[in-house]
Amino acid sequence: MDVKERFLKYVTFDTQSDEASATVPTTAGQLVFAEYLRQEMVALGLTDVELCTDGYLYATVPATVSHGVPAVGFIAHLDTSPDMSGRGVRPRVVEGYDGTDILLCAAEDIVLSPDRFPELLAHRGEDLIVTDGHTLLGADDKAGVAEIMTAAAYLMEHPEIPHGPIRIGFTPDEEVGRGAAHFDVEKFGCAWAYTVDGGEVGELEYENFNAAAARVTARGRNVHPGYAKGKMLNALLALQAFLAQLPAEETPAATEGYEGFYHLTSMEGGVEQASCSLIVRDHDRSGFERRKSFLTECAARLNAAYGEAVISVELHDQYYNMREKVEPCMHIVRLAAEAMEAVGITPHVKPIRGGTDGAQLSFRGLPCPNLFAGGLNFHGRYEFVPVQSMQKAVQVIVRIAALAARGAAGTEPI
Repeated sequence: MDVKERFLKYVTFDTQSDEASATVPTTAGQLVFAEYLRQEMVALGLTDVELCTDGYLYATVPATVSHGVPAVGFIAHLDTSPDMSGRGVRPRVVEGYDGTDILLCAAEDIVLSPDRFPELLAHRGEDLIVTDGHTLLGADDKAGVAEIMTAAAYLMEHPEIPHGPIRIGFTPDEEVGRGAAHFDVEKFGCAWAYTVDGGEVGELEYENFNAAAARVTARGRNVHPGYAKGKMLNALLALQAFLAQLPAEETPAATEGYEGFYHLTSMEGGVEQASCSLIVRDHDRSGFERRKSFLTECAARLNAAYGEAVISVELHDQYYNMREKVEPCMHIVRLAAEAMEAVGITPHVKPIRGGTDGAQLSFRGLPCPNLFAGGLNFHGRYEFVPVQSMQKAVQVIVRIAALAARGAAGTEPI
């Protein structure tokens, strides 16, 4: 199978993760997909194939150079985002995209248009894989999985390519922040690795957000509204007052680049009790700490105004900026950039406005920059991935494997 065929097969698996679940993995579909991949790995002849009960899948492309070559890892995640359904994905290939609107669903007039998504125009003439408008596509990160598997198949078919051990790791539950939680770094056995979980062709990332989740709860008093004067305390209004303190210009829709934000992700409740969930993001560690402190200060101000403890804030850190762990070994970023240039891609080094498993793994001793996987508009019905972008990602993975072996036993990359 080529990378397109693999991807079209992989997206048929429902692997949406579930933040509310306490199991590992959080959904059974991820194990079903992992077992399919395990069987494929065995059929390809990969070694050290191991599927753990918690959904982590490991394998090795055996080295073709026996001495002095480091093991290099490539990692992708099995799950898709809870933001939109990944069940019953029906992908469609738009061959030779002509730059016009793409009708995803005629009955509901769902259109993928360059007027709203101008990034489409950079892929005129290419073959785009799109949704039918009712689910996400799953390029995040089944494109990465397909690219790693296709590169592994290519290396197995071409033993003349010099490379050391190539380790593969597929993780569950990345989309709910738990992808690296049970990853066995010691068993993986690499000095460094790459997640293949980025977007547009050429993206190369070794900086990401510092990230925290916040749960804000307002507790009120409910009495009959006809007799409520001086007695009722409406938790919904208290929560509204809390959210009104957050700067309107510091939301995802108003920020870019290195700018951080507060993002309201859900809210629910009634007069007696109301709550909301937010995520807090900032590339700068000191700015990140200030943002968290600001939330607790907002609560304290309101509690002082009410004269009682109405608002409470629970915060927990999710991951940190991997830059501090990657900068001491920048040769691994330069190696990836060289691989891209070797296959005709201009590297675009940029910060991730999000996170990957690599962020947490970097802090556990496995420096892990992020490579492009080619998909765009992740997590929703307008997601798409150009086939040519996936093909380029395969080439980059193969080239990295060869470049890492350069100089060992007189080898040179092909």
